[in-house]
Amino acid sequence: MHTRTSALDSVVFGVDVHQGDVRGDASYALVVLTDDGVERDVVSHRKLRRLIAGREPAIVATDNMYELAADKDALIHFLGSLPAETRLVQVTGDERPEPLSRVASRHGIPYGSDPMQEAEAAARLAAHNVGQEVSAFTDTTEVKVSRGRSTGSGGWSEDRYTRRIHGSVKKRAREVESELDEANIDYEREVREAYGGFANAVFTVQARPEDIPVSAARSGDVRVEIERERRDGIEFRPLAKRLEYVVVGIDPGTTTAVAVVSLDGQVHDVWSSRTSDTADVIEWIVERGRPVVVAADVTPIPETVESFRRSFDAAAWTPERDLAIDEKQHRTREHPYDDDHQRDALAAALFAADAHEDQFERIAAKVPPGVDRGVVIDRVVAGEESVEAVLADLQDDAEPEEPDETHEPRELTPEEKRIRQLENQVDRLQDHVAELEGQVAERDERIDSLEADLETARSEARREVRTDREVTRLKRRANQLERERDDAREEAAALEDKVDRMKALWKLDHSNFADVSAKKAGLVPVKVIEKFTRDAIREADEAYGLAPDDVVFLRDASGAGRSTATALAEYDPRVVLRAKGGLSEVADRILFDAEIPVAPADDVAMQEVDELAVAREDDVEAAIDDWRTRARERKRERKASMVDRVISEHRAGDNEA
Repeated sequence: MHTRTSALDSVVFGVDVHQGDVRGDASYALVVLTDDGVERDVVSHRKLRRLIAGREPAIVATDNMYELAADKDALIHFLGSLPAETRLVQVTGDERPEPLSRVASRHGIPYGSDPMQEAEAAARLAAHNVGQEVSAFTDTTEVKVSRGRSTGSGGWSEDRYTRRIHGSVKKRAREVESELDEANIDYEREVREAYGGFANAVFTVQARPEDIPVSAARSGDVRVEIERERRDGIEFRPLAKRLEYVVVGIDPGTTTAVAVVSLDGQVHDVWSSRTSDTADVIEWIVERGRPVVVAADVTPIPETVESFRRSFDAAAWTPERDLAIDEKQHRTREHPYDDDHQRDALAAALFAADAHEDQFERIAAKVPPGVDRGVVIDRVVAGEESVEAVLADLQDDAEPEEPDETHEPRELTPEEKRIRQLENQVDRLQDHVAELEGQVAERDERIDSLEADLETARSEARREVRTDREVTRLKRRANQLERERDDAREEAAALEDKVDRMKALWKLDHSNFADVSAKKAGLVPVKVIEKFTRDAIREADEAYGLAPDDVVFLRDASGAGRSTATALAEYDPRVVLRAKGGLSEVADRILFDAEIPVAPADDVAMQEVDELAVAREDDVEAAIDDWRTRARERKRERKASMVDRVISEHRAGDNEA
């Protein structure tokens, strides 16, 4: 399996010699792949360099790197001139390239023998991460801060001039050091001190130039130079990283644990998390291999584990019965883990590897040399194909080399051949033995440090998640308490209003008047309405509670209309006392029709206490009797008027006849 990240979201150049020779005046077929389409052109070597510098493609792809440079030194110079983010890729392989036609056929890329077609095939292969990146530089960069001009010699003024230059170099060196520290980049510093400061300062930085926050520049007394460290030879690095085929055990739940084991039963990694989602788990697994089998420690397989299995199109494994704790502890006793979830996932992976061990060995025994056994095992176990069918399919994919096609570099001189031979020896032996062995300890330490930093960062992230959850919970609780407080205040206000009304009623029943001393007999409560309006009637009802047979006192009886008089009549008061302002004709008629007595307040002796009042029962009864007398007279007058009107209408009808 290969992890591929398409380069088509960036610009990709495909290059092939169109005419001429690289040692002379060669022209190139150039194909440019972008999101907008394909561009084709024939350019000179100089124009090709200008286009690369101007457009800064992600990849410059070719089928033979020596079509861009005559020899190794020229190739290194070409690599050094590329923009920081541009890579040279030989799509046909490393030191021993394959024919371009075979590579294109294997990956389903259209191919033709015309230079423009070959350039396009190279570009499309590189865009699909096929090929080897050609590198002549390490990831170490030298940043040198030095004098930008000569210091001269002799004289007092020249001493001050020299001191100033060296002071400027020292100041700029400290600025560079501060910028590297802020960027958290590892480096080593060597300083040559001089009169008044530094003659130069050399920083060996463990980063590529594009990752360093310092630019090459020359300004006045100081010059800053940046140069990448060269390798002893040319190095090839595959664009796509090859991943191992593995067995994966998963323990789902609140805490998800995953274990990755090789097909030979070697434990690669174990991990668990409470906060990661499905995408995080899949990404973690993909970074460590291609699952052939996905296993669980219980049966039937949990739905979560089954969803992971379907994501990888892998085979499933579950035990005949749920694995007991002592079985899992015994099987994982030789392997470290952090918690019970990791133990269960690791046990599932190891038991699954044990169950498939014989099958893996039988398949591997049938795989011929040169064929990846992992590919065959994956297709047989997960894809349920036969070993013979898989091998036949793989052999069909490998088309024989066309006899009339050659892919050889240009003819080299004997000296160049000897140099190439020695360089290959150095690359294969020194680079892959001396250099790599010398860097193993350093890389292991770096990995341990990064893993520790990663675990610290994850712990901090988990802590922040817990804090955010607690803050959210407290905010919800605070909002709930505020709502409860507001409800309680509203209820208290309502109860206070009720108490006030009860106090008012109590005053009516317990008022003490000087003129009657302690005798309360013969007094009646009077409920005051400030104005003869609907709002005033409603306020009085809310304050005292208006009820039938109440004595109502209108301080201002003027201005009432039909609806206001009707609203008061609905309470059916015993009598309505009016202080000032006469009733409107409409209000008077409505109250009269409702047989509600209306009398002047002056006819009744009242005494007010705060906002309430009481009156003598005798005066109230007298006012009512007076109204009844007037009402009978009014009814007689109304009846007489009605009879006169009927007689007049009758006479008028007879005259017309």
